[in-house]
Amino acid sequence: MDARQDAEPPAPPPDDPGAAEPLLPAGAAAGRRRRWSVPWLTVAGFAFLTFNSGMAIRRSGGERGAVAFVAFSYLDLILLFACLRWYETAAPGSAARARLKAAVWTLTTALTVLFSAKVAAVMPAAVAVVVWVMAFATVAGGFYAFFLYSDKHEDI
Repeated sequence: MDARQDAEPPAPPPDDPGAAEPLLPAGAAAGRRRRWSVPWLTVAGFAFLTFNSGMAIRRSGGERGAVAFVAFSYLDLILLFACLRWYETAAPGSAARARLKAAVWTLTTALTVLFSAKVAAVMPAAVAVVVWVMAFATVAGGFYAFFLYSDKHEDI
């Protein structure tokens, strides 16, 4: 039992700034990963989204409202994922990162309002009110988390 304890490396002191493990791998593996590399699962997800959006437009029978809903949702999602990707690669504290954070919140708010309007339209009045209250809470909570909470806690 003593030999096993001697084989384990000592734990770093808690006040050592280098004690935490890095979130991203360092070395050759990290160097091989390019900035614009996209995992195959992401490509498959976007292919599935594109196929389903195309099928929804085809099944809409040319109804302009349904086509606009699907097209806007599709473009909003594409822009949202692109902005999230750019946000992840932007330098912390940069003006671009702040603009991208605002863009992400705006795009998610647009999706929330769009889907809430679609759901509330087919619900009884009391349930529609609940849907809109939940949508407002989501938008307000997102605003608080993105802009107010993160300003107080710079480590995010």
